[in-house]
Amino acid sequence: MAAEFTEYEYVAAGTVDVSQLEPLDRETARIMKDEMSTGSKLTIFYYAFIFMIPILNWHASGFMFSRMWGGMTYTWFITGIVAMGMAFTIAYVHTSLYEKRLHKYQGGTGASSAHSEGRNIG
Repeated sequence: MAAEFTEYEYVAAGTVDVSQLEPLDRETARIMKDEMSTGSKLTIFYYAFIFMIPILNWHASGFMFSRMWGGMTYTWFITGIVAMGMAFTIAYVHTSLYEKRLHKYQGGTGASSAHSEGRNIG
């Protein structure tokens, strides 16, 4: 795949002025806007979950600090195991929605993939 891009000129980091770049095409702008919306919602959901843990520790300390198997408390279980599962679930949801969005915006026209392969960077 990297061999496909040998025709482009190398641009050193820090030499591109973002304000002089051409605006994104309409499809890409819509995809990026929806990505930002989805990412923001999932981030808020995850932070709400993370902030719930100290609140539960404060208000339900009897339950949260009680021991499960192996001496693990419910706080550690929620922080370690449930948070990891939630991160995988959020990543799955985000990827799934991104693929649906790509299919929605690019599947209908069929021209976008050809357009992006043939875009002129230089």
